[in-house]
Amino acid sequence: MEALGFALQKVAELESRTIEALKTSEIEGEILAADKIRSSIARRLGLDIAGLVPSDRRVDGIVEVTLDATTRCAEPLSAERLFRWHAALFPGRDDMTIGAWRTDKQGPMQVVSDSLSSPKVHYEAPAAERLEADMAAFLDWDARETTLDPILKAAVSHLWFVLIHPFDDGNGRIARAIADRALAHSENSQRRFYSMSAQIRVDRGEYYRELEMTGKGDLDITNWLRWFLACLDRAFDGAENSLAVVLRKDAFWKTRGGEPLNPRQSLILNTLIDEFKGKMTTKKWAVLAKCSHDTALRDIQDLVTRKVLVQDEGGGRSTSYSLAPFGA
Repeated sequence: MEALGFALQKVAELESRTIEALKTSEIEGEILAADKIRSSIARRLGLDIAGLVPSDRRVDGIVEVTLDATTRCAEPLSAERLFRWHAALFPGRDDMTIGAWRTDKQGPMQVVSDSLSSPKVHYEAPAAERLEADMAAFLDWDARETTLDPILKAAVSHLWFVLIHPFDDGNGRIARAIADRALAHSENSQRRFYSMSAQIRVDRGEYYRELEMTGKGDLDITNWLRWFLACLDRAFDGAENSLAVVLRKDAFWKTRGGEPLNPRQSLILNTLIDEFKGKMTTKKWAVLAKCSHDTALRDIQDLVTRKVLVQDEGGGRSTSYSLAPFGA
C-alpha cells in the first residue's frame, strides 16, 4: 500500500473504512447503505469524491465511532468517550439508556439465541451495580498497560469489554472499535487498509462461539487470542480482495503511465478499470465523456492503435471495446 500514489492511497483508505463501518453493523444484523457510508466518510476526511449522496444520522453515527477510534487512536479511552460513541450509534432512541451504563431495569443483561421456541442463554453479563467498578478497572488497565504485545492488547481489550457488556445495546460494535483503536495504535498509523470487522462478518459463527466459550469458561483466554490472531491474519489477506480494483488501477497506470492521454480518455479508462458493467461502445463513451459521437470514435481508435484498448469480438452496430491485457 505504501507503494501506491497518494491519490490511490486515499481511495484505498476510503474503501477500507467503508467496508469496516458496513460490516461491523452487519454483524449485529443492521444493514446500512454502502454509498451513504462512503459519502459520510469522504466528507469527514475531506476527500473530493464524485457522486456523493446524502447520509443519515445512523450512518453518520457509525462512521463517527469508527473514525474517532482510529484517527484519534493515541488519545486515551474514557467513560465520556465511550458514552459519546454509544450516543452516536443510537441517535434519537428513547427506548433504552443512551450514553450511560445500563441499569438492568428490564432484568439481567443476557445474550440469547434467536429461537423463540427454545431460546438459549449464551452469556449473562455482570450485574449493573458492578459496572462502575468493572469499567474503571478496564479503563485503568487500558491506560497503564504498556508491556503487553499491542496486538494481544487489541484482542484482550475487545474480549474484556464484551464480557462486561456495559451498554443496553451496541456493545459488539464498540468492542470492535476499541480493538481497531488498539490495532491502529500498534501500527502507529491512522490510515486503514484492512477491515477486521469484514473478516469477523465472514467468521461470525466462530466469533460468537469463541466469545461464548471464553465467557463461560475459567477465563483462560488462550483460545480467544489464537482465534483473534488468525482472524487478523485472514483480514490482511482479505484486504487484497477488497482493494483489488485499487491495486488493478495502480498496476494499469504503472504500465501505461507514459501514455499521452486527453482528459476524456483518462476518465473512461479509469471507469473501465473500476469494473465497468456491460460493454463500452462509442455511444456510451460519448455519453460518459460528454462529447460527440465522432470525438468518442477518434478517442477510441487512438487507444486501439496504441493497444491500450482492444475491439471485442463481433462488430457492426454492436462494436464494443475492452482494456488490453496488462501486467502488474
